[in-house]
Amino acid sequence: MAANVETMFYTREKPWHGLGTMVEEAPDSTHALKLAGLDWRVVQKPIRTMDGVFIPGFKANVRETDDQVLGIVTDRYKVVQNEDAFAFTDDLLGEGITYETAGSLQGGRRTWILARLPQRYIISGDEITPYLVFMNSHDGTGAIKAAMTPIRVVCQNTLNLALATAKRTWTTNHVGDIEGKMEDARNTLLYADRYMAELGKTIDQLNRQKLSDRQVYDFIDALIPLPDTASEQQRKNTRRMKEDVKTRYFDAPDLQHVGKNAYRFVNAVSDFATHARPLRERSNYRESLFAKTVDGNAMIDRAFQMVQAA
Repeated sequence: MAANVETMFYTREKPWHGLGTMVEEAPDSTHALKLAGLDWRVVQKPIRTMDGVFIPGFKANVRETDDQVLGIVTDRYKVVQNEDAFAFTDDLLGEGITYETAGSLQGGRRTWILARLPQRYIISGDEITPYLVFMNSHDGTGAIKAAMTPIRVVCQNTLNLALATAKRTWTTNHVGDIEGKMEDARNTLLYADRYMAELGKTIDQLNRQKLSDRQVYDFIDALIPLPDTASEQQRKNTRRMKEDVKTRYFDAPDLQHVGKNAYRFVNAVSDFATHARPLRERSNYRESLFAKTVDGNAMIDRAFQMVQAA
């Protein structure tokens, strides 16, 4: 991850590899833009061959401060500047928003913002804080993405469940009417209260859904299957991961007040999926994990689907 993070700031606790500028309080958008090293603009320049021949239909996205080429895009590509991304979250969320972290990845090709909303929710006795994640790219390979991500405060587990009754994500490409698309995003994400209300109903249902120990074991076996042709090392790794999930379900201090139910199981899986160290930690592991706060975590979604189908 150290090679992928270019600049960032964070509040209070060190994220990832401890890179960036640490600040004691989450700043406003003006300060956050500078602290994150995102106070630069992208300009689009024509592309020519080495002997000066103009290449039609394409442009280079170039960082204005150092002439770093961030990507080659078509003429249809519309730039969303970093300052516009912060302005978007300011306008969307209004007063009380605080920025927890923001930064630049892969030499400026991708940027992100994580903002904490001022609302405080108590759901089934748990304090849950909603966050907004906004991810952007300047290299032409990624979409603009925004998503609500509820965090269970006591343990920092993500509860970004894919609910059929309320939408939490928005995504679009860098083409067409960008201003109109951003307005659509505002209209979608302004329903954050609706998502949190539906999440509250879902958590209440999960709390009422009792699970036997046998069911939990079966769910874990289905979540982390052992291939028929597994090597001895694969068998060992699989057993270790299964025991880790079981420990998080049966022994986690933050779940001792929760009955043996579906909510406890989903939390145990979320804890494992977002906090357990991988067997092989690749250079972009943390970046990939952070991206799942927007896209959703397949393991958490699978656990949620399992208990719903039970």
